[in-house]
Amino acid sequence: MKLTHTYQTLYSELSQRALDSSFASEFNVEGRFISAEVKGRRYWYFDLPDGKGGKKRTYVGPVEDTEITRRVENFKDLKADVRERRKLVSTLVREAYLPRPERQTGEIVQALAEAGFFRLRGVLVGTVAYQCYPAILGIRLPGMAMITADADFAQFHSISVAVEDQAPPMLETLKTVDPTFREIPHQADGRFTTQYASREGYRVEFLTPNRGTDDWTPLKTSPSAGFRDSILAV
Repeated sequence: MKLTHTYQTLYSELSQRALDSSFASEFNVEGRFISAEVKGRRYWYFDLPDGKGGKKRTYVGPVEDTEITRRVENFKDLKADVRERRKLVSTLVREAYLPRPERQTGEIVQALAEAGFFRLRGVLVGTVAYQCYPAILGIRLPGMAMITADADFAQFHSISVAVEDQAPPMLETLKTVDPTFREIPHQADGRFTTQYASREGYRVEFLTPNRGTDDWTPLKTSPSAGFRDSILAV
């Protein structure tokens, strides 16, 4: 069943507001944006004084990304409008019957977003990502009501290396949501961790592409590098 044009328009507005808000809240007004060339491509970075005469530089995104560049140029004009976004979410959930994550899943996705995981091209995958599709595609899909006690993410680690930036340790980020999160050693090599679990059994797993062969293979687990209302169905 297709969503009406009205609800698709509301979701589009919500997405835009959420992206603008997350962008504005992530960067301090005391800093400044600069562009720099890295390996033949230009990227936006954010420089923030560290209080010791130096500065902390954070990767923002490629200059060629028109949406990121627009936000950089309009940074001072962006304002957080949490109340208005919550009204949009409420309308889409109540009237359009679109799904939303249970609270802990939303908090985990938001924590990763604030830690820079998605800025560094991390991707939400699996069942939770599937819940996002109806709003994006404008059609209701089967199985939307399912709730799972896990969340899956994927990331190309080469991105953070190429732009000389990285997210904080993953366990540290997850503990801001639930202090009982612990590492689960990789089954093939206990030195690595790709899964984390809370005391209540909630699991978070990180996947990366298998680059060990030229043959096609599905995503496999490998070592991980270390916004509730911002995405309707996170």
